Parts: sequence; structure tokens; C-alpha cells
Amino acid sequence: MASQAGRGRASKRERTVKAGDAARALGISLDTLRRWDREGKIRVVRDASNRRTVPVSELERLSGRPPRARTGTRLSARNRLAGVVRSVEVDGVMALVEIEAGPYTLAAAITRDAVEELALAPGVPVVATIKATSVMVGREGGPAR
Repeated sequence: MASQAGRGRASKRERTVKAGDAARALGISLDTLRRWDREGKIRVVRDASNRRTVPVSELERLSGRPPRARTGTRLSARNRLAGVVRSVEVDGVMALVEIEAGPYTLAAAITRDAVEELALAPGVPVVATIKATSVMVGREGGPAR
């Protein structure tokens, strides 16, 4: 039987997802997730009702990528990156928001009102939706041919 070390209640800072959602994100069945828990292959924590939840850090570790964002809205944009706000710099009516999305850092110039309405601050999980009519591609560090 797997050791109970490392199990317990989720800390207030650690973001977790329901076991079923974690299984879907990993592309496995809920039974497989339960078996991995018993075998110690995945770290789970119990919620207040003693149900399994999985820390987001475990999903990232096992999948090698952040979990796919489900925004609940229907948009034509398909380029959605789930991330966490790294910093917010407000200057007048505008703000610069830096988002850490997996291996990427995004910068978004948005209004101060949007920052306040969304309650954006470092550590807040967000989804960046990118919709552009043009994309510029360049090569770094070499002369153009």
C-alpha cells in the first residue's frame, strides 16, 4: 500500500482541481487516477468533504504543460493560454499586465478599469485570449538574407 506521506488537506495557497477534471486533463480514466494515487504516482489532497483533489502543480508535472483552460465562453479565438499574473503596473488610465503562461511570458496593455473589474494582481489565475489579424515572424541574432 502507498505511503500516506504528503497527503492531507490542501494548503490555502495551492490551487487544486477535482479528481475527474484532473483525469480528463491527463487523458486518463478516474479509475486510473485513483490507482495512481494508491501507488503513489500522483499526489492528491483531500478537500473538506474528504474527496480527492489534485494540485495543479501535479497536472503540470505529469503532463509537461499547464492544464487546458476552460473559459466557459464561446469565442472564435482559439489561441488561449492559461497562466498566472506575474505583475500589474498601472499608469493613468492604462495598465501593463505580465502573465506567466507555461514557458511563456505575455504582456498585455489593458485599461485600468479592466484591471480593477477583473481584480488582477500577482498570483491571480487568468486566461489570455489572443486574436490577431496579422502575426510578425522574425529571426533573432543574424543578418537577414
